Amino acid sequence: MGHRLSKIYTRTGDTGMTGLSDGQRVDKDSLRIEAIGTVDELNSHIGAILTYEVPEDISNCLTGVQHTLFDLGGELSMPGHELIQAKHTKALETWLDSVNANLPPLKEFVLPGGSPAAASCHIARAVCRRAERRVASLLREDPVNPQILTYLNRLSDLLFVLARCLARQNGAQEVFWQPDNLRQP
Repeated sequence: MGHRLSKIYTRTGDTGMTGLSDGQRVDKDSLRIEAIGTVDELNSHIGAILTYEVPEDISNCLTGVQHTLFDLGGELSMPGHELIQAKHTKALETWLDSVNANLPPLKEFVLPGGSPAAASCHIARAVCRRAERRVASLLREDPVNPQILTYLNRLSDLLFVLARCLARQNGAQEVFWQPDNLRQP
């Protein structure tokens, strides 16, 4: 593989347009670029989670997710190409079942927080949901591989379960929602 990014700036985007991998020029705020950008943001948040001390199995899982998200973004930038398959979602489901089996059942909603790593995981989950919404919007305008929506939906579930797991790491705890809980100074 040659040097793909030998020059970082090209000046081709200075007028509010950008290029897709197939050579098409599109507006930088098009639904497709919004979806690609949100997937990129999600990948960055997952990278931030990996800067914390997380168990090796979670680190390996999330690193694999980052590679898949890069493929997913690549697929979005190449209309008509399909890289994300059912096997990618199945891998997430296997992780989900494995991690969730060790957690107590939920009786109430969980507030984002618990520990820095868990809070970062909740942020990634929220961004994942936004990526899913952006792809759903794009799907109404352009054909998109439906496996992308399924993958993102399952990934947000996995990020929630991983946040629960990380909240328990090193003695931290989950914070449960209490309805109508006004705190007085």
